[in-house]
Amino acid sequence: MEDSITIVLENPAILSGVCGANDDNLRVIERALGGIISTRGNELRFSSADRAVSGLFKQIIEHLIVAVQEGEHPSPEYVRTLTATMIDAPERAVSVDPLREAAIVIPSGFGRVYPRSINQARYVQALRTHDVVFCVGPAGTGKTFLAVAEALRQVLSKKRRKLVLTRPVVEAGESLGFLPGDLAQKINPYLRPLYDAMEALIPYETIRRMEESRIIEIAPLAYMRGRSLNDCIIILDEAQNTTREQMKMFLTRIGEGSQAVITGDTTQIDLPRRSDSGLLHAISILHDVEGLYFAYLNTGDVVRNPLIKKIIQAYENDHS
Repeated sequence: MEDSITIVLENPAILSGVCGANDDNLRVIERALGGIISTRGNELRFSSADRAVSGLFKQIIEHLIVAVQEGEHPSPEYVRTLTATMIDAPERAVSVDPLREAAIVIPSGFGRVYPRSINQARYVQALRTHDVVFCVGPAGTGKTFLAVAEALRQVLSKKRRKLVLTRPVVEAGESLGFLPGDLAQKINPYLRPLYDAMEALIPYETIRRMEESRIIEIAPLAYMRGRSLNDCIIILDEAQNTTREQMKMFLTRIGEGSQAVITGDTTQIDLPRRSDSGLLHAISILHDVEGLYFAYLNTGDVVRNPLIKKIIQAYENDHS
């Protein structure tokens, strides 16, 4: 027997925001829940053979109404993630939308940054509550992007004095000393992904001003030795390519009032021996240390081109 529910939205602007351009948001919900959504005037009607699904539709629409009331414009991508999250864990999402709760608002940024999965939302929440956060996952899961977004939020809202971005610069056996150019030219190919993340989040002019005033510092990991970084947020990217000694050196640079975020992909270790990875070693010996947080992302959290997820899965399934 078919069950249906009707929701009346008296404000046309809210109705328009909930539905999205050309009702794209409704089509996303329809495909995810398997029911049929129809509109008539200021009414949304959802029909389904499953009463529980009808209740889920009501909760999704209620979350979207709140988002629109707060001046946001829910995109089909956001609606797709919200719907998937609520289907997977409806008991967590009844009263709170975990994606909006973990949204990152960067002063003078291009817009709110939303996590796109429940795992990403937990990662963002950990960035707000722990002094040392490890995030491990394959390419495209937002490890670095979310860390940079949260770091920019903290620095531009003056919660931290400085943002330090670093990476190991010896990868696949290539030595920095043999690369052409001065130091800036040598390390640019390694640090470019960090700039790409920043440029997607804030205007280039803001980045330039922060560099000139030394609020942003980007340097190879080798240049961290001997320093003590206070009141900073420090991001170590591509940590799978650190040695055990480099990882220990980095973790002991963290000074008073600072936070460290360590990101890496354990499937892309370029060191001669996989067992030399400082990230793998840190995971094995630090996992039970109180105050540290380990976030693990997987192919379900990939947010780049959908083809990336399929490519990663194909490699994971290859046993040749």
